[in-house]
Amino acid sequence: MIFNLFKKKKIQKQKYQQNKSTKKTSEKVATRKGEIGEYKIDIQLSQLPKEYLYINDLMIENTKSITGYSQIDHLVISPYGIFVIETKNYQGTIYGGKNRKTWLVNGKFKMLSPLVQNFGHIEALKNYIEPKYYDKFISIVSFTKRCTLKIDLELRDIKSNEMVIYDIFLTETIQRKVSMTKLKQEEPLLSEKDCQTIYDNFMKVNIFDPEIRKKHNESIKEKKDSVSSKDSVKSKSTCVVCDKVVSQKVVAYCKSNKRFNGKIYCFDHQKSI
Repeated sequence: MIFNLFKKKKIQKQKYQQNKSTKKTSEKVATRKGEIGEYKIDIQLSQLPKEYLYINDLMIENTKSITGYSQIDHLVISPYGIFVIETKNYQGTIYGGKNRKTWLVNGKFKMLSPLVQNFGHIEALKNYIEPKYYDKFISIVSFTKRCTLKIDLELRDIKSNEMVIYDIFLTETIQRKVSMTKLKQEEPLLSEKDCQTIYDNFMKVNIFDPEIRKKHNESIKEKKDSVSSKDSVKSKSTCVVCDKVVSQKVVAYCKSNKRFNGKIYCFDHQKSI
């Protein structure tokens, strides 16, 4: 019995260490994938016309942010607009809309609307340039091809100043947007001097301090982990008939349908009600 007790404890310890190791490995893989994605975009931006100026990983103060800072993934300053680019490294199906504050990953995990996030970045950037440049901003959110986008069609429209795209089409989207603006404007919206001034202003306030950046990223991660934990608890809603666990999407559907009287039913049992 004593031998079995020690053996059981040893197995539990091995499982704990294995789970811990698996979690660390997953985090490293996710970080690596993110780094590769950012590198791919950097390569794309470097191929833009020479008169375009761009900044990668720009970090500025933002008193309205929960961390006190905003971190902009990529910024492109062209004669026909200032492109603020937010990149996302998710995997799965993304559900979202222009007027939704929260989007869903795979129908159950919540994320802050990247459009809202990028809007906050743009508002923070406005603090460092003249008001005459405010209407020159264009918001772009890019997802990897490991995602399937189920979003409002207007967000895929090149005419819009808020777009959601796949990252492989980033430079193509920027060039198409510029070409379309050129057809409407005889003269560039921004002169070479304007572009350089805007670029210099942002570089002056760019925060390079590694400790500040580390604390900012840790705060963001803690918030994400907290939201994921809450969503995990919520996602344990079950069908009142068979006790099968259902997703938050099913929960929302049942609660919004008067036919179910506020009760939760799995897909199979919804048909019998």
